[in-house]
Amino acid sequence: MAIERRRPGRFGILGQLWFQVVVGTLVGVLLGWLAPDLGATMKPFGDAFIKLIKMMIGPIIFVTVVHGISGMNDMRSVGRVALKSLIYFEIVTTLALVLGLVMVNLWQPGTGMNIDASKIDTAAIQGYVHSAQDQSMVAYLMNIIPTTLVSALVEPNVLQVLFVSVLFGIALASIGDRAAPVKAVIESASHALFRIIGYVMWFAPLGAFGAIAFTVGQFGAGSLLSLGELILEFFVVCAMFTFLVLGSVAWWCGVSLPRLMAYFREEIVIVAATTSTETVLPRLIQKLKALGCEESVVGFVVPAGYSFNLDGTCLYLTTVAVFLAQATNTELTIWHELGLIAVLLLTSKGAAGVAGAAFVVLAATLGTTGTIPVASMALILGIHRILAEGLTFVNLIGNAVAAIFIAKWEGRLDEATLAEHVGTRALRRRHLVAGQL
Repeated sequence: MAIERRRPGRFGILGQLWFQVVVGTLVGVLLGWLAPDLGATMKPFGDAFIKLIKMMIGPIIFVTVVHGISGMNDMRSVGRVALKSLIYFEIVTTLALVLGLVMVNLWQPGTGMNIDASKIDTAAIQGYVHSAQDQSMVAYLMNIIPTTLVSALVEPNVLQVLFVSVLFGIALASIGDRAAPVKAVIESASHALFRIIGYVMWFAPLGAFGAIAFTVGQFGAGSLLSLGELILEFFVVCAMFTFLVLGSVAWWCGVSLPRLMAYFREEIVIVAATTSTETVLPRLIQKLKALGCEESVVGFVVPAGYSFNLDGTCLYLTTVAVFLAQATNTELTIWHELGLIAVLLLTSKGAAGVAGAAFVVLAATLGTTGTIPVASMALILGIHRILAEGLTFVNLIGNAVAAIFIAKWEGRLDEATLAEHVGTRALRRRHLVAGQL
């Protein structure tokens, strides 16, 4: 399916979505900085854009997954894609947890703060702590099953939609030719839904403006200065993980990471402004298919990755947890830190791609380990959205790379198309030679 995007036309760069989103973001930053009170009132613009996207996520995932799976001739390939995806997710998120843990111990951004956790005002974090009490593994697994078949499409739960979509796709595939009319309807609905996404994206610059104006106006530059070392350390870790780990996976796939990031430049800017990867989920699916990844792979890997492959969230959780221990002079032994990784391997899977979810998971993790004071979370509440700029970016690129990797592993990747858009020089040269023969 071709990507719906605005052509530059006679307006040149001014007519391109990524440029308009950048302009909206910069204007929002200036407004939040120069007129904080006015900037904080711009929040509804960001919220409205996020709601517009979220209303489309359930139907988009449903038609994409169902259409992809129902077109498979071998149902064993569905289970194979699922197994390979989960193996990849666990390996990469474990690497993220370990890297975050190692770097925060080497950098030690919280050492010397000497915060007394008993004197911290915890009123602002009570809502997050209360939500975290419901984050048990049994509750998480049970929540994957929707109340009704239809309710999965209206609830903001990606895994419920994925669960129903996989079942429906397998059912259509199993009844053969009798499913043809339903498949035709789903394919037509898919085109219509992606066309609606194209309309909604016209409001992306306004949504980016409202979201970033609120963030800067609400929290200001004071938070940046007081906890600047943590922010700097976290962004360095995000860059290291992106270029070392994700860059290595991309290179194996024949993908140039800088070209891939340029390809998703519009989505990167939107995610940075809204601090939510869900705002670009439909576009991510659409553009990955345009890169040559088969629909059946993208339709499963991307929605599943939004719950199981949150690399940036894992970096955030280990970095912030150990930072809080350092700031409150809480001693962590090697066994405490290994236990922290073990807990995070489970709790991090409950963090959806929406703004603020990582903070809830952090509360659940600290409450589970019982070593680091939960009250200390109030220290980073003011900079959480700033840190989210880094974690959501890594989550976005991580899921894009994951889909390409699984598609290549499964032999469901059009490498000629990939080489044309984001391929390395070696891959482009190989396909150019192949095309001349």
